[in-house]
Amino acid sequence: MKKIAVAWMLVGWFPGLVLGLSKTGTTVGQFLLIEPSARIAAMGNAGVALPEGIQALYYNPAAAGRLSSWELQFTHCAWFADISYEYAALAVPAGGLGTFFASLTSLGSGEIDVRTVDQPLGTGEKYTVGNLALGIGYGRSITDRFAAGLQVNYVEERIWHSSLRTVTLNLGTVYQVADNGLRIGSSLCNYGTRARFRGRDLRIQYDNDPTRYGDNSALPAEQHTDEFAVPVLFRVGVSMPRRVSEESRLLVAVDAFHPNDNSESLSFGAEWTWREAVALRGGWQDLFQKDAEVGLTLGLGVSGRIEGSAFDFEYAWADHGRLDGTHRVTIALRF
Repeated sequence: MKKIAVAWMLVGWFPGLVLGLSKTGTTVGQFLLIEPSARIAAMGNAGVALPEGIQALYYNPAAAGRLSSWELQFTHCAWFADISYEYAALAVPAGGLGTFFASLTSLGSGEIDVRTVDQPLGTGEKYTVGNLALGIGYGRSITDRFAAGLQVNYVEERIWHSSLRTVTLNLGTVYQVADNGLRIGSSLCNYGTRARFRGRDLRIQYDNDPTRYGDNSALPAEQHTDEFAVPVLFRVGVSMPRRVSEESRLLVAVDAFHPNDNSESLSFGAEWTWREAVALRGGWQDLFQKDAEVGLTLGLGVSGRIEGSAFDFEYAWADHGRLDGTHRVTIALRF
């Protein structure tokens, strides 16, 4: 009986230990979590149930199934510490076959001084950190209310002369409950293989026996890093449009997040549009996330037409606590 009691105590205690563990900072490819849409970023990054427009493809590849014209997107983000983030995407509808799209994501640190223990002020050398993601995807409307999509991404992280490469997969679905009404969306992003860094920066000189004199103390060797996972993120959310007046409408969206390297959180936002030309947005991101530094998001947008083509110009500001705020600018074109 004592053994059974001890076993039950361990069973009840072990889940508490597991829940107490944190996986924050245990994944590579964190740049994949930087949202590229200024419009949706201003709405707290609640975008998994927004199927309209190319800006929703990052959050849910199923949004491609709702596109009916060629669309092009460019985004620039002024990230922390003068880090530059660039994103571009192109969507091409193929009639009844669905819609094909491609994206490019780039993150660059600029030049950084090389510092060592012996030369803490710098050796005179410079190094850079760069991240790249290339994606191709496909989305299709299965019915007039349900759409699904997927995207395959090649991901690369580079630190000076060493790099890491892997492949990830995004999957998504969106369901429109009623015409011009409630939408439900879900997506699984960055599902991929584990990867490790390789490169000449990991090459070292090795002394097999430091206590022995007369042997070769500069043997060529190479260090091996651990394999790390990518930041897998599961999203599920809803959006609800509402006509406020003949000239304005309101869109409300809520997303729930379940990442593999952090705690669960909730994001929500709203967009008020006047005459389909001017939009004001606001939201809150990562509510309930443990030790979250992000919070309030704000933005605005202007839409119009030029020689038969439609354009959207979007701006977003997001609070990042002690790291200050970030700024995004997006230009989207429809042909």
